Amino acid sequence: MNDRPILFSAPMVQALLAGRKTQTRRKVTPHIEVDHIGHLHSSIKLRISVGDRLYVREHWRTTYGLDWTVEDLGRPLRPVEFDPKTTPIEYLADGENELGGKDRRAMHMPRWASRLTLTVTDVRVERLQSISEADALAEGLAGVELDGMDPRGWYRNLWESINGPGSWEANPWVAAYTFRVIKQNIDQIERAAA
Repeated sequence: MNDRPILFSAPMVQALLAGRKTQTRRKVTPHIEVDHIGHLHSSIKLRISVGDRLYVREHWRTTYGLDWTVEDLGRPLRPVEFDPKTTPIEYLADGENELGGKDRRAMHMPRWASRLTLTVTDVRVERLQSISEADALAEGLAGVELDGMDPRGWYRNLWESINGPGSWEANPWVAAYTFRVIKQNIDQIERAAA
């Protein structure tokens, strides 16, 4: 069992917090090998397995004081240099802006600042367009206005908004991860409880 980071946008963090999102799909690339007699073989190696814990990285901010240059360093502190015990955090998904600091990208969120942990309960590899209506709902759809669109159509729009035009038609291989959401920092959870 491993602990790994995973990035989510503000709308997907909101779906996680609301209990609507219990799955995510990520593109995977088959590894092509040629055996000793020239036959092609492909395999997919996944970084995430059942039992792994994922700490969610999301857009965030701190106080504007942490954006100032530290005289001794000649630069502002980096997020990994912030003191976890004294650094206030605001999550952009919550819609608040009281701290006044600059918006920070999810990829720069340190592990200690994460507020959500996902415990992986199932992993499947499939083509993107194989998603079922139930799986589209598990991607965070519940409670979203569909305007007559089926859940798979909603997910197609979501996928293309993240991965670009034509990415649905490309029908890539994806890893479909099902998980349990724990509304707590990964380091505050006992491994046996996860």
